[in-house]
Amino acid sequence: MSILVFLIILLGFIVFIGILNERVFKLQSDIALIFFTLIIALLLTVLRAVLPAGALTGFIDGLGEFGFEEYLMDGVLCFMLFAGAGKVNMGKFKQNLRPICLLALLSTVLSSFIFGGLFYLVALLFGIPMDIWTCVLLGCVVSPTDPIAATGILNKIGLSKSVCSVIENESLFNDGTGVTLFIFVRSLVQNSGRSNFFVLMGREILGAVAVALCVSFLLFRLMRLTRDPVRYILISLLDVSLVYVICEHLGFSGVIASVVCGMYFSYSMDKLERRVKVVDPREYYHDFWEILESILNAILFVMIGLLVLDIEISRYVWIIVPASILILVLSRAMGVFMSSLMTGRRIPGNYSLREFVTLMTWAALKGGLSLALAVGTEEYLPHDIFNIFINVTYAAIFFTVLVQGLSVGRVYRRLETHKLARQMREKQ
Repeated sequence: MSILVFLIILLGFIVFIGILNERVFKLQSDIALIFFTLIIALLLTVLRAVLPAGALTGFIDGLGEFGFEEYLMDGVLCFMLFAGAGKVNMGKFKQNLRPICLLALLSTVLSSFIFGGLFYLVALLFGIPMDIWTCVLLGCVVSPTDPIAATGILNKIGLSKSVCSVIENESLFNDGTGVTLFIFVRSLVQNSGRSNFFVLMGREILGAVAVALCVSFLLFRLMRLTRDPVRYILISLLDVSLVYVICEHLGFSGVIASVVCGMYFSYSMDKLERRVKVVDPREYYHDFWEILESILNAILFVMIGLLVLDIEISRYVWIIVPASILILVLSRAMGVFMSSLMTGRRIPGNYSLREFVTLMTWAALKGGLSLALAVGTEEYLPHDIFNIFINVTYAAIFFTVLVQGLSVGRVYRRLETHKLARQMREKQ
């Protein structure tokens, strides 16, 4: 199947599901895409099983065989992160810098190891052939929250700007931690003897920030030489793609670099507009990145649903799916709890520790990055273990997006009511 044909199919799904949802179901748009694409994929799976081999079954097979990891990690991820980071409120970011850093760094590491340890106990109990480091590697895959899911879904369900700021910024930065930890633990699984984790982490983060700031500074200087908003867009595209490629080549975190580029350009554009008064009167630059983010988000969620066609169900599925969902929620809660203890009394949103842990646990959505990491393990994991990784990752994505994503608004409103009642009791 050619890329153009595959793109036509994706766009057809997006348009059809979008109109159907708008007129009938009225779900949040990104959740509707992944939900209905999953249903269509399951129907196609049944159709493939009952039909004799032929052109139609070959066509269905082709839908699930598109290179998802290459599309995301080597293609559109940097642009999606840039677009998400470009909407960061710098005032809220500075205000919540400490909890964001603790959640993005410490909570992700703790959650990965807690997940790995608990999943290893399940593996021992049910005779699943996985060692402790392979279980921790699985934790590295499913523990990072996804910035694409966070910015695409949580922004549209009524959360306050302060809460959204913490969730989005943590999601944007913890992926860098997650990918770095994944690389480190993968080296232990492969016995390739990579360097100390803290050395690797420091190198990836500092290198990414340095490259992103240097290249962004130089390219943003070009913006001052033009008043054409189309060139603003082209310069920003050049910036994030160039930085991402340089960082990946040098062994730095392209994920963190893309986020830094987005924040740098957003801050510099605002500063330039304050100085020059009118830079982009028709908002072409901001509209372009908002539209591009919406299109790429929609394509990503449809692809996640269609890849179900290529899944091989593990023989341990009835054990690993419910166990992994329970462990995922528990490990996230424990990671947030231990990280939040270090924030002192400066918990964002004036929440109590319990309220904050509940919200941050239930708002932790998983998405395309986890799936891309899981798909990338096929090269070095045994086939049965790879299937476990894929099954667990899909369980994490569907549970967090469909269950948590649909209910996090209600959880937030209940927590707000509980917070107001608590504050009134404290004043009395």
